[in-house]
Amino acid sequence: MPVALAAWALRAPILLYLPDIEPGLAVRFVARLATRIGVTVEDSRAFLPARRVVVTGYPVRPEFAGIGRTAARAALGLPEGEPVLLAFGGSTGARSINQAVVENLEALVEGAHVVHIVGERDWPWVAARADGLPAPVRSRYYPYPYLHGAAMGQALAAADLAVCRAGASTLGELPYFGLPAVLVPYPYAWRYQRVNAEWLASRGAAIVLEDARLKEDLVPTVRSLLGDPERLARMRASAQALARPDAAERLARLLVEIGGEKWRWFS
Repeated sequence: MPVALAAWALRAPILLYLPDIEPGLAVRFVARLATRIGVTVEDSRAFLPARRVVVTGYPVRPEFAGIGRTAARAALGLPEGEPVLLAFGGSTGARSINQAVVENLEALVEGAHVVHIVGERDWPWVAARADGLPAPVRSRYYPYPYLHGAAMGQALAAADLAVCRAGASTLGELPYFGLPAVLVPYPYAWRYQRVNAEWLASRGAAIVLEDARLKEDLVPTVRSLLGDPERLARMRASAQALARPDAAERLARLLVEIGGEKWRWFS
C-alpha cells in the first residue's frame, strides 16, 4: 500500500494484480488508485472498479512450459498406466493434509502411487514414518520435503488427482496441467481459499473437502474419483478449459501499455 500511495502521489501509473478471486481490504483500497487491474478470473470484476479490470489469468512459472506427462513420470520414477495421487500444501506444507495422508497411507496406496510433498516443517516426522513402512507400501509412496521449479511441474503433470489447499496458485497451475483436485481450504484465515475452491468446484474441475473432516473423508473421496475414469476425464477437461497459459504475457503487455500511456513525463 505505501508504494501505491507514493506512485499515486507522483502520478505514476499503477498496475495492480489480484491473484485470488475476492480481494481483501488492502487490494480494494489500492484498486481505487490503480491505472489498470489484472485479475485471474472474470468473477473478480464484481469487487473492483470494473472499467479498469483486465482478465489476464494467473501467471504460472516459466519452468512449467513444455512438461509432458510421460517424461514427468519417468523423471519422478513413476510407472505409466497406473493412477498417481499428488498431495501437497504449499511451501511450508499443510499439517492436516500431511496427517491425513500418512494416517491413511496404506489405504491410499492400494489404489494409486502417492507423491507427497510434505514441506520442511513436517518433513522429520513424515520421513521417519516413511522409513518404517512395510516394503509394499513404501514402494508406492514418494515423499519429498519440497520440490522446486520444474520438479514441481513434473509432479503436477504426472498426477491424475491432486489433494491440496486452495491458494491463488491453484487457479493457474491446476488448469495449466488439467489436473482435477480435491481442495481443502485453509480454515484459519480469511475466506479467500474457500472462494477459490468453490469457484473451481462450481466449474467441474474440483471438489471441496472440509479440513476438520479430512482424515475421515479423504480415502472414500479419492477412491470414488480414481475409481471413476469418466468422471475424472470430465474434471480434467473442465480444468483445462480454465487454463490461460499466456497469463504472464498478458500482464507484461498490460504493464507496457500503461507505461506507454502515462510514463512519458518521467523520461
